[in-house]
Amino acid sequence: MVRNGPVYTPPALRGRGYAGGATAAVSQAALDAGATQVVLYTDLSNPTSNAVYERLGYRRSRIAWC
Repeated sequence: MVRNGPVYTPPALRGRGYAGGATAAVSQAALDAGATQVVLYTDLSNPTSNAVYERLGYRRSRIAWC
């Protein structure tokens, strides 16, 4: 298992796909290296980051995004 995070984008750079691109690249690298699961923790009240993680294929679980 690999934990991805924390992920943060400065306000002036948001909306350009940097966080999503970095999260996707790190997640894929972990899977390519043999990780069987990649997880991350997020603020469930942040709809922007949660939508990004869903688009990347993460699924919400009881305690983390997997």
